[in-house]
Amino acid sequence: MGTRGSGAAGSERPLDEVRFLTVAEVSSVMRVSKMTVYRLVHSGHLPAIRVGRSFRVPEQSVHEYLRDSASIESLDRP
Repeated sequence: MGTRGSGAAGSERPLDEVRFLTVAEVSSVMRVSKMTVYRLVHSGHLPAIRVGRSFRVPEQSVHEYLRDSASIESLDRP
């Protein structure tokens, strides 16, 4: 049960322009395990849609998550 939508209201793109990634593809891009991607999806940190028994994650959401995570990490550094 993934969350619907893809971030801020002003960033929505037409559906034919959205590229969806599988959990395996997201794990490869992020260099984490598939289980980590599932945890991010289930916790709501990474938006996804359910297609049958699988999840699909908008590619833009992955890039936004990584960008936001990098900016938070830089704030944590002394």
